[in-house]
Amino acid sequence: MLGPPFTVAQFFAVFADYNAAIWPLQIVAYGLGVLAVVALWLRRPSANQVILSVLALMWAMNGIGYHLLFFAEINPIAPAFAALFLLQSILFAGAVLIPNDLRFEIWPNFISAAGLSCVVYALLIYEILGYRAGHGPMAGPLFGVAPCPTTIFTIGMLLLARGKWVVRLSIIPILWSLVGLAAAVQLGIPEDFGLPVAALALVIALTVGAPWARRPVVSRRHGA
Repeated sequence: MLGPPFTVAQFFAVFADYNAAIWPLQIVAYGLGVLAVVALWLRRPSANQVILSVLALMWAMNGIGYHLLFFAEINPIAPAFAALFLLQSILFAGAVLIPNDLRFEIWPNFISAAGLSCVVYALLIYEILGYRAGHGPMAGPLFGVAPCPTTIFTIGMLLLARGKWVVRLSIIPILWSLVGLAAAVQLGIPEDFGLPVAALALVIALTVGAPWARRPVVSRRHGA
């Protein structure tokens, strides 16, 4: 298997420099993540716009802040990654601005359970595993400002989404899961093994569960 064009030491050195340069945006990112989760549970009319706006900001931050300004120093294809993340950010912003049937809901089923598990993993478990792996609190990927935990969080939210836009919003996160799997194997980042697992759950939901076609049981009882 062809290895990356940088060493493990260089990879984590970039994260250390990046985290130091953007501090305290990590705290802001966690706050935005919590805001999205609160919006999901409160189910206010503006909840969809709040969640989509948070995701758009996170993907833009990853694209410009991490990939373009820092990761590009050691990886020549990082600008392509940046373009991919910015495209995903634009898609989320488009879902805010363009009328559509997209909505975020929690139902008592396996897919919603998988989505909530991904959200918890990205917000809490990912960082715990990274710390136990010896990455340190500011020397590794962090939620909201690093690609892989951000993607896991995004997949979790998409597993809780309904509407035809779910498919177009899922393509790039699923593709990035392949990159995350390569990083987990080649660079020794155990927390990133959660990324392909999350992506597999999303693929299953898209192909078998058909999120845009599901309706809650209570609606059927009322004749909807």
